[in-house]
Amino acid sequence: MPAKPKWAQLAELIRGQIASGELAPGDKLPSTAQLRQEHGVSAGVVRQAILVLQTQGLVEGVHGLGVFVTDNPPTGST
Repeated sequence: MPAKPKWAQLAELIRGQIASGELAPGDKLPSTAQLRQEHGVSAGVVRQAILVLQTQGLVEGVHGLGVFVTDNPPTGST
């Protein structure tokens, strides 16, 4: 079975942090640059992971401010 794409791995990691409460509603996610450095991935990988999480309703982007965990993230998904 092929390994998951890096963006899927990163999205899964952040999803887990939200589910565990490590990232609480209203918390700001690290910047793209921070995520790139921490996980050794490209900006495109970070953008794709965030896009997937936005589509799932877990995070929302606020122009000029960053990406935040939504107030009522869906539970029991995956």
